[in-house]
Amino acid sequence: MITLNSISLLRSGKLLLEDASVTIHSGQHVGLVGANGCGKSSLLALLTGDLQPDKGDLHFDKGRGLAHMAQEIEALGRNAVDYVLDGDTELRRIEQKIADAETSGAHDKLADLHEQLLRADGYTARSRAEQLLHGLGFNHDVLNKSVSDFSGGWRMRLNLAKTLMSPSDIMLLDEPTNHLDLDAIVWLESFLKRYPGTLLIISHDRDFLDETTDHTLHIEQKTLNQYRGNYSAFETLRAQRLEQQQAVFEKQQKVRAHMEKFVERFRAKASKAKQAQSRLKALSRLEDISAAHVDSPFSFSFPESDKMSSPLLVLDKAELGYGEKTLLQLSMNIQPGSRIGLLGANGAGKSTLIRSLAGELPLLAGEVHQGEHLSVGYFAQHQLESLDFQATPLLHLQRLSPNAREQELRNFLGGFGFHGDKAVEVIQGFSGGEKARLALAIIGWQKPNLLLLDEPTNHLDLDMRLALTMALQSFEGAMILVSHDRNLIRSTTDELYLVHDGRMESYEGDLEDYSQWLVQLRTREKNESRAARTEEKGVSSSSAQQRKDAKRQEAERRQALRPLRQKAENLEKQLEGLQVSLEEVEASLSDSSLYEESAKDQLKGLLGRQADIKCQMVEIEEAWMEALEELESAEMG
Repeated sequence: MITLNSISLLRSGKLLLEDASVTIHSGQHVGLVGANGCGKSSLLALLTGDLQPDKGDLHFDKGRGLAHMAQEIEALGRNAVDYVLDGDTELRRIEQKIADAETSGAHDKLADLHEQLLRADGYTARSRAEQLLHGLGFNHDVLNKSVSDFSGGWRMRLNLAKTLMSPSDIMLLDEPTNHLDLDAIVWLESFLKRYPGTLLIISHDRDFLDETTDHTLHIEQKTLNQYRGNYSAFETLRAQRLEQQQAVFEKQQKVRAHMEKFVERFRAKASKAKQAQSRLKALSRLEDISAAHVDSPFSFSFPESDKMSSPLLVLDKAELGYGEKTLLQLSMNIQPGSRIGLLGANGAGKSTLIRSLAGELPLLAGEVHQGEHLSVGYFAQHQLESLDFQATPLLHLQRLSPNAREQELRNFLGGFGFHGDKAVEVIQGFSGGEKARLALAIIGWQKPNLLLLDEPTNHLDLDMRLALTMALQSFEGAMILVSHDRNLIRSTTDELYLVHDGRMESYEGDLEDYSQWLVQLRTREKNESRAARTEEKGVSSSSAQQRKDAKRQEAERRQALRPLRQKAENLEKQLEGLQVSLEEVEASLSDSSLYEESAKDQLKGLLGRQADIKCQMVEIEEAWMEALEELESAEMG
């Protein structure tokens, strides 16, 4: 259990927490959320001991230990597997004692030390470390490379793997999905859902928080407010609380009306049944999500382009890649209004396609045809470094439009969070999120009719991600999006394309299907790798007896899977029952007479019932997903 009692914390002259108290019970998985700069990372630093409170008390029992992700790597000479194994300090201590005993000839101690190694799962440690690395996207042939051979993003993955390797009863993760692609995020979700200890996660990925947390801790106005349920449940409960404030309620209604318009517009043009269903569900959720963020400092749109061409951009029998290596072969016709999400495993060629469409990477073969009025807005992480660090946000826009009125530019920048003096502050000291917001503002100001967005949500907090989602909803031009933020893809794209095996093909499923496809791809690659290694060792194929044994084992396996399948089916039935109850409550809430003063208590009871059902649904759905995952793991095992 973690207890913070009347904590106050001052950092760089700014009071982050004031008389804040909270209790986090053992085994809870907690999402730590709040605006940028509110003190989320500082709160984790209190728990690691890197910071001390200015007032109040902090108590917790680390149990087996506290695991947290370092931001730097010192052991650059270690190979990847050994570096990850270093995360298990108890294992390394026992190994060192065994080595010392063997060197000194103290053979009487070896039996006890090997027993300690067995209890510490030491004999499976290397295999577990390799599985962690594989899950985070490392190929088998790079596991023995030195840490120094990896780029910064891959080193952060190594730090994450080292953290996951560490035996612990408390784990602290600060933006663990940064530098991960979607397949690694899906794997990490699966891993963390099985973590039995207390988990605190800072993340700006709402889908990731929904999958991995059962409580939410919100830092707001220097206090800590705890909500039962995952991030979506938090948004619902906070929206209900804000709704009681009349001024906020009126703003909510405007935002809700805005979202309803886009739900109806999409319903009228939806073509692909499964993706349409997924998109409509996401849009409907946005109505509730937006209500919980009405006090967000961000609100902007991408102005409509002055002119449009049809088509905007065409690739004809194009070959894309680097040097003489072709990664992707395709033809593509981008029309006004196209809203395309690109899916594909890491390295499949998604970013290569975006760079080629932006004109940053020349085609190896084929032709590109640009529409007469094509205007591209291109966002990629490396472009943040091309900003003028000695200029202000206002100056960046003034260089683009020297004749524009300063107030007009300031108003536009204000929607991206650059209010008052922030608009005239040199960006040298800006955070990654502030630079990303400025890059998006620069793109929007130029009125593009084709947006090419490669991971635009990196460094953006949840409020800004929602504002970007809303802005992309109302964008009238074409858009091609690469993102590991599933909510952004689900809420803003009409078509999904899968980049795989050197091709780009229309993908008929939704993002849940795609997550399963990634799991199957990973399993297939793992099996192929195992088969290749087995073949290298000269292991022969099975005999008739082996085939007979295999059939018997398959029958036993089906029998063993039956309880898991029944468990999943029972949970699904519970979830369906709760959905019926929720619909009944929400039908009652639609009665306008409930909002009269005389029905105040009845309304309060129904709202409470609604919140309880949603929280139960979150818990049952999480248990159902865990049961499905357990069943799937057993089936693949």
